[in-house]
Amino acid sequence: MSRQQPRRTLQDLATAAGLSLAATSYALRGVRGSPDTIRRVRELADELGYTVDPIARALASGRTGSVGVSGSLRDLWQQDLSVLLTRALRSRGRYATIADADADPSQERLIVEQFAAQRVDGAIVSPVDPSASYWRLLDPEVVVVSLGDALTERPGSGCVLFDNEYGVTAALGHLAELGHHRVGMLAPSLPSTPGRPSEVLAPRVATSIGLELGIVSAPAATTEAVTVVSALLAAESRPTALFCLSDSLAFAAYHAARAAGLRVPSDLSVIGYDDHQLAALVSPGLTTMAWDEDAIVESAVGQLIDRSAAPRPFRPSLVERGSTSRPPAG
Repeated sequence: MSRQQPRRTLQDLATAAGLSLAATSYALRGVRGSPDTIRRVRELADELGYTVDPIARALASGRTGSVGVSGSLRDLWQQDLSVLLTRALRSRGRYATIADADADPSQERLIVEQFAAQRVDGAIVSPVDPSASYWRLLDPEVVVVSLGDALTERPGSGCVLFDNEYGVTAALGHLAELGHHRVGMLAPSLPSTPGRPSEVLAPRVATSIGLELGIVSAPAATTEAVTVVSALLAAESRPTALFCLSDSLAFAAYHAARAAGLRVPSDLSVIGYDDHQLAALVSPGLTTMAWDEDAIVESAVGQLIDRSAAPRPFRPSLVERGSTSRPPAG
C-alpha cells in the first residue's frame, strides 16, 4: 500500500529556491522580488506540489483572505454582479465565497452564520432583509458592505446606496409621457423595508404624475414569475404597461405576453430595471434603467479594503429600446 506523501511546506520551497522564508513568501504572492525570482519560485512550487495551507496562513496572520458574497442569485443581474465582485476581489488578493440567499431571510441568516463560522475577513451582501438583527452575528472586526440598503442593525457597516427614487420616477415618467395611465408594477418578493421602491416610492410617484399603479409581488426566478404575470395580464382591466423592478421579471413579462397573444410594445409596453446584458439581445430590445456596474463594484470593494473610503450613491439612467411605445388606441 502506498503511503501518502507529506505535505510540502514553505520551508521546503524556500530551501529549493535558496531564499529566506520571507523572500519566498513574497515572491510566491508576487508582491516583492524580481520578475525572474517570482517566476522561478512559482515554477518550483509547481514542481514540488506546494500549495498554500489556508489554515496555517490564517493562524499566522489572523486573516483568511476570504470574503463572503451574498445575494439572491436567481436574479440575473445579481448573478452578474457576483461575478464582477469576485473578479475585483481576486485582483486585490481576496477570494470570494458566494452564497445564494434565494430571497429568503431564513436562508440569509444561515449564510451569515456560515460566514461567521468560516471567519471571513469581510462580506459584500445584497441583503434580503437589511433590518434583520442577524447581521450582528458577524464579528465587529469583520468589514461588511451592503448593496442597495443600509444594515440598520449593524451600525458602521459600509453601504453602496442606489437612488431608487430617481430610477422609479424616470421609469414611470417615461410611461406617462408615452400616454399610459394604467400601469402594473412587478416587484421582487422581499420583506417590506423602509426605502424600497415597491413599498414607498412607486405609489407616491405614480400619484404625483396621475398614473393608476397596481403592484404585484413576483418571485425572482424568471420561470416562476411567468405565472404571476400571466394572471395579471388575464385580468379584465389589464394594464397597458408593466414596470418590472428587475430585468429578470421583465423577461418573464415577455414570455407571458407572448403566451397571451399580446405583442410588445404595440399591445403591452414593458420597462425593466438593471440593464442586464440580455436586455439588448431580446426582441424587441428591453427599455430599462441601467447602473454603472463597474463603479458600483469598485465602490463596494474599495469600502471593504479601506474602511475610511466614503460611500457614494448611484443613480440609474434610462436606456430606451424597443419595448415601450404609446398605448393601444381605445
